[in-house]
Amino acid sequence: MKPGLGIVSVGMVTAVGLDAPSSCAAIRARLDGFQETRFIGPGGLGVVGAPVPLPRNWIGQKRMVHLAAGAVADALSAAPGAEVGLALILCLAEGTRPGRPVTDPESFLRDLAAIVSLPARTRTQLIEHGRPSGFAALNRARKLLADRAAEHVLILGVDSYLTVASMAHYLDAERVLGPGNSNGFIPGEAAAAVLVGSSGALRLTGLGLAREPAFLYNGLEQDGGHLPLRGDGMTTAYRAAMEEANVDLAHVEYRIGDLIGEQFFFKQSTLASLRLERGRIPFQDFWSPGENLGNVGAAVVPIMIGMALAAAVKGYAPGSPVLIEASGDDGACGAAVLHAVRSAVAARAA
Repeated sequence: MKPGLGIVSVGMVTAVGLDAPSSCAAIRARLDGFQETRFIGPGGLGVVGAPVPLPRNWIGQKRMVHLAAGAVADALSAAPGAEVGLALILCLAEGTRPGRPVTDPESFLRDLAAIVSLPARTRTQLIEHGRPSGFAALNRARKLLADRAAEHVLILGVDSYLTVASMAHYLDAERVLGPGNSNGFIPGEAAAAVLVGSSGALRLTGLGLAREPAFLYNGLEQDGGHLPLRGDGMTTAYRAAMEEANVDLAHVEYRIGDLIGEQFFFKQSTLASLRLERGRIPFQDFWSPGENLGNVGAAVVPIMIGMALAAAVKGYAPGSPVLIEASGDDGACGAAVLHAVRSAVAARAA
């Protein structure tokens, strides 16, 4: 069995809240941060997005640094002393994505450390896989803790689709939701940080990483067309995570996924469920932060973990375990199974 990992605390800066408690409460209440942005779409109409309401109108990488600093400070405030022996894993947009908001990770990390006063010896690693980055980060964090290379690991995801180049690219590709396009996503931005260690109110019990050959707009030809979507990648990720956690999909109590609004990702998740679920009778709830925050890219896995942690601690989770999933435009897929730790949840609730 692979080494375990506990979720200690979470920090968030989102379109519906500037910390984790307010963000999770707003998401639970089904509030959203959607508003008309300065970007112009087809027909001269303003594009609807989900920007974070910051006190100053920072732009570019500087804006991302302030988003990230708020999330890091929020997560660390719940675990005093965790800065000692801390490792940081930074999750960013794909390196090939047009308009990625963080163009210089080294200067980003320097500016972030100056704002939140991270120790000079904080070890850092970088993952640039977009939405599924958090699952690769969980895998690395588990290894760091098992090797005793760190006492705690902070997984930080920060991303934005609300940049000029991103909006131009995705509007041109007809992937942005609007009056003339129902099969699109709402662009958003966010930062979220998850502090993990040897124990916590949630425990990672299974993790699966895979790749979908028939990814979105895959361009691979079979009988004169694209490869048909069978959900092979997400099915493999589900299966690996559940086998490691020694649970099947019929006994997963609820799921959280990064469904951003495009039909492809709904189909992918549905196919994985249909291929693996056997014998379940009760309804299985499915949550998605995309309903409230839009497409927040690399921040989504830490946000989903935060949603699961808040639900477990506050006592409104449908049950335990929870399965979390995410996938990218390039076919990268990830899934994780987390179990609530009863003693920790009871202690926090008291």
